[in-house]
Amino acid sequence: MSTIKRICVYCGSGPGSDPAFVQAARRLGTILVENRIGLVYGGGSVGLMGELADAVLNHGGEVIGVIPTFLENREHANPRSKLIITRDMHERKQRMFDEADAFVALPGGVGTLEEVVEQMTWAQLGRHKKPILLANIQRFWDPLCALLDHMEELQFIRPGLTVNYLQTERVEEILPMLTEAFADVSETEKAMKPPVAGRV
Repeated sequence: MSTIKRICVYCGSGPGSDPAFVQAARRLGTILVENRIGLVYGGGSVGLMGELADAVLNHGGEVIGVIPTFLENREHANPRSKLIITRDMHERKQRMFDEADAFVALPGGVGTLEEVVEQMTWAQLGRHKKPILLANIQRFWDPLCALLDHMEELQFIRPGLTVNYLQTERVEEILPMLTEAFADVSETEKAMKPPVAGRV
């Protein structure tokens, strides 16, 4: 049975307008440490990214931050984490994929949306089977879920190309759901297949 060692969390470089978003980021960080699971994230020290990383670091957990050179100053690269500096966004996303066993999307902006949708696309095309979860805090991801349902209803997401993802509104349910989904993922299915890896 496979066990999760690190989780990649996509989230905003801002805190958002609802305090529940920051609370969720902090709580998730604490849960990761309590379960001896490392964090892979975007490397910033501001917004939800910073809150999440600080929660892990302040409790003695492992944090790997992956950030491209041009964002080091803008997102205030976190010197407390193990920083991996990449040349561009494509290399960043590939490295985050390589370092993690599962993916979680907390609330965030266009960048967060793009990152999690790309993972959904790779999984939809059969390039990997690592679980993907939307942390639907305050129902933040409801519009995305509705759009995916709409695409399926109109047959732009066709049978056999279903977009598989998990979602929960409760931070405490994230790890149990990912753990269950990951248990049956083989070593081969964890790795991205070469045709995709060569293009990202």
